[in-house]
Amino acid sequence: MMTEVYKVINDKIDSNDMRNAVEAIRNGGLVAFPTETVYGLGGDATNPLASKKIYEAKGRPSDNPLIVHIAYFSQLEDIVSEVPEAARALADKFWPGPLTMILNKNDKIPYETTGGLDTVAIRMPNHPVALQFLQDSMCMIAAPSANTSGRPSPTTAAHVYDDLNGKIDVILDGGPVGIGIESTIIDLSEDIPTILRPGYITQEMLAEVIGPVRMDPGLTSENVNVRPKAPGMRYRHYAPQAELTIIEGDNEAVVAKINELTREASEAGQKVGIISTQENKESYVGGEVICIGSKDDEEEIARHLYKVLRDFDDSDVDVIYSEGFQSAGIGGAIMNRLIKAAGHRIIEV
Repeated sequence: MMTEVYKVINDKIDSNDMRNAVEAIRNGGLVAFPTETVYGLGGDATNPLASKKIYEAKGRPSDNPLIVHIAYFSQLEDIVSEVPEAARALADKFWPGPLTMILNKNDKIPYETTGGLDTVAIRMPNHPVALQFLQDSMCMIAAPSANTSGRPSPTTAAHVYDDLNGKIDVILDGGPVGIGIESTIIDLSEDIPTILRPGYITQEMLAEVIGPVRMDPGLTSENVNVRPKAPGMRYRHYAPQAELTIIEGDNEAVVAKINELTREASEAGQKVGIISTQENKESYVGGEVICIGSKDDEEEIARHLYKVLRDFDDSDVDVIYSEGFQSAGIGGAIMNRLIKAAGHRIIEV
């Protein structure tokens, strides 16, 4: 298969290119497209064969559910068994935007798309190209991140091409994305609304709209025996090729520990990568240091996270040491991704 790449200029795409992308998706093909979070790998959500193709292209376990992307709220009403008031309130506040809601499904969306579950994950992306593609295709589009399963998610079309060239029909190249980490996922199918994946929209923001919201205990668990109800809950995700370790604690102690580990690894003949904040980048001795952004700008850190991990893949480092990023805001989502990428390797100092 030859993968076509269509360039988007100023959020506008050539009408013939869009027509080709729409034709591909309607015929059961796969199209990667930009969203405000990361690039998505899209297939017709109502077509079981298209969903199977997504799993095959990514090398993704077929029990890992796909998120259905929609352009109109009426499409949500068409695929779920009922729409709770909480879903309407959250959609009014955050859609289009980086929020995925899990609801009980009806038979419109096949089990191949939901990973065999009786629930369906749904979101309305806030990106002009994504929305135009959804509207022009008149499809609901199942779209996980457009990368090889387990690798850092793609924030540019080049990342998609590196992973999926020859495996998918079309890439819509809309340039770098804005947010850089995947949507918040909230489960509304249970009695208590539960966050299954943190993201740009925080627990506090959700609670302001619908009242108490809890974080799923499984977010910090390594239990591999529980069937995942949302993307990213069980399998190792976002991972660079090198072994990643997170160092958490007092800032001076973190810098000292990373320098100690870098020295030991270098003496053992290993090439070291260091993920540093702007404030600490001059404090590291040895290793290849990449600055991820300022501590005072978590949105910048989120935007750069996956690019930094992919840059270290290109540098062929053997080990990576990263500072931790914890806060009540988007820092929690950043740490969620880093912990998954590190396989829960954390050193407290």
